Amino acid sequence: MTRKLAACRRAAALWLAAAVWCAGATAPVDAGRYLENIKYLASTELRGRATGSPELDRAAEFIAARFRAFGLAPAVGKDYLQPFNVTINARLGEDNRFAWYVDGRRTEIKAREDFIPFNFSSSGAMEGPLVFAGYGITAPEYDYDDYASIDAKGKIVLILRHEPQEFDDKSVFAGRAYTERAQFASKALNAVRHGARGIILVADRASHPGSGDQLETFLSSVGPGEAGVPFVQVKASIADHWFAAAGRKLDEVQEQIDADLKPRSFAFPASVRVEARVDVEHEPKRVYNVAGYLPGESAEYVVVGAHYDHLGLGEQFSMAPAAAGKVHPGADDNASGVSGVIELARWFAARPKMKRGILFLAFAGEEIGLLGSSFYVNNPVLPIENAAAMINLDMIGRVRDGKVYIGGAGTGTTLQALLDGVAPRHDLRPDYSETNGYGSSDHVSFITRQVPVLFFFSGLHPEYHQPADTWETIEAEGAARLLSLAADVVEALCSASERPRFVKPGADGPRR
Repeated sequence: MTRKLAACRRAAALWLAAAVWCAGATAPVDAGRYLENIKYLASTELRGRATGSPELDRAAEFIAARFRAFGLAPAVGKDYLQPFNVTINARLGEDNRFAWYVDGRRTEIKAREDFIPFNFSSSGAMEGPLVFAGYGITAPEYDYDDYASIDAKGKIVLILRHEPQEFDDKSVFAGRAYTERAQFASKALNAVRHGARGIILVADRASHPGSGDQLETFLSSVGPGEAGVPFVQVKASIADHWFAAAGRKLDEVQEQIDADLKPRSFAFPASVRVEARVDVEHEPKRVYNVAGYLPGESAEYVVVGAHYDHLGLGEQFSMAPAAAGKVHPGADDNASGVSGVIELARWFAARPKMKRGILFLAFAGEEIGLLGSSFYVNNPVLPIENAAAMINLDMIGRVRDGKVYIGGAGTGTTLQALLDGVAPRHDLRPDYSETNGYGSSDHVSFITRQVPVLFFFSGLHPEYHQPADTWETIEAEGAARLLSLAADVVEALCSASERPRFVKPGADGPRR
C-alpha cells in the first residue's frame, strides 16, 4: 500500500511538473513582473516619456539594460541604442519671406497669414521652377508613385496634404486611417530623395471642404529632425493662381487622383516661379530606438516591436487639453506594449535557438509621427529584406472579455492560417477585421518596406491620451494571455519552413 501511494505520488509529481512546463510553454509572461515594468515606465519619475526629454532617455537605458541582462546581442554595433535626431525648441525667425511670379508679375504674401514654415524646415533660400507632385508619395507597396512622370531635381515641389482616397474604406491606402506616407516627415524625405530644392504643401481642400484653407500651427514643441530643404505650407487659394496659369484647377486635379488612384503630376509653365526665404531656429536633440538581437540559425529574423514614448506633460496631442502641464503616464499607451517586448525577450532568450532570429525593437517618436520606426526601416541595423515579419504591440494592457484585435493578417500569405492554428489554444477572442494592417502605429512603417505585419491591440478606452492612463488601470493577467498568444505566433514564424510573402493591400490574398 505504501509503495502504491509512493508511486501515485511520483506519478502526480511528474504530471504536475509536465503541467507546469506546458503552462510555461504557452504562458511565457509572468503578470506580476510584466506589471512591474509598467509601474516604472509610467511612473511620475519618467514624466510621460516625451520624445526629446531626459526621461525618455532614461526609459531607453532601462530597456537596454533589460536586453543586456537577458543576453541579447546589441544590434547597433556594440550598442543597443540607435540614435536619430528630432527637432526641439523651434522658433520662427524674423526673416521669413515668400513671393510668387506668373508671367513676370510679382506677388508677395505674408508669413503666418498666407504661408508658414514647418518647425523642422531647414532655413535658407528657396527659389526656382515649380512642379506638382500630387500627394508627394512614392509607395511601391501600393503600386503608386507621384514622382514617376516628373523630374523634381533642383525644382520646388508642390504637394498635397494627407493621401489619396483617404475616406474610401476600399482604398489600397488607409481608408479612414492614415498610413506612414501621410506624415509630413515622410513627404519631406521623399521629396529630398527626388532631388527637390524646396517643398510647398497645400491643403487637400477637395476632400476636406469643411476645414477651410487653414495653415498648420507653427509648433515650438518637438517634431521631426531637420528636413534638409526649406519646407513651407501655402494656402491653397494662392496655389489656385499657379494652377490657373497651367490651365488647370487644383481641386479638379485632386479629385481626378482620388477617383482612379493615378498620379496627375506635371511641371508648371516656366512663367510660374517662386522665391522665398525661410528662417527657422531649432535645436536638434538626439533620441534613440532600442534594439536587441537574438540570432537564429539563418540570417532571417522576426521583428517584435513597440513604441516607448508618450506625451510627456500633454502639451501636444492630449485628449484633455485642460490637463496640459500634468504628467500623462502612458501606462497602456504604450508602456504596456514595451513591457510585452521586454518579457518576450526574457522568454525567448532562455529558449533554444530557432531557424530565424528575433530582433526586439523599442521605438521613440511614435506619438509625433512614427519617427523611430520610419527611421529604422530607412536605416535598418539588419538587412530589411531578411525581415520575415513584424509583430507590433501597441496598447495591449486593457483586454476586455478576452477580446484581442489582431490587424494585418492579410499582409502575408501564411499569416491567417498561422493564426487559425495557434489562436484556439488560448482563452481569447481574436478579431481579425483589419486585415490590411492599417492604423497609426509603427507596423505601418514596415508595410512601406513590404514586410508582412501583425498588430496586437486591446482597444481604445476613455483614458487614452489622458493623465488617467495609469498603471492601476492595466489588466496584467489579460495582457499576459495576449502575450502568450503573441509568443506562439512569433515561435511559429521563427520555426516555419517558409516565411510569409508580402501581399500588397488590395491584391488577392488571405482575407476574413
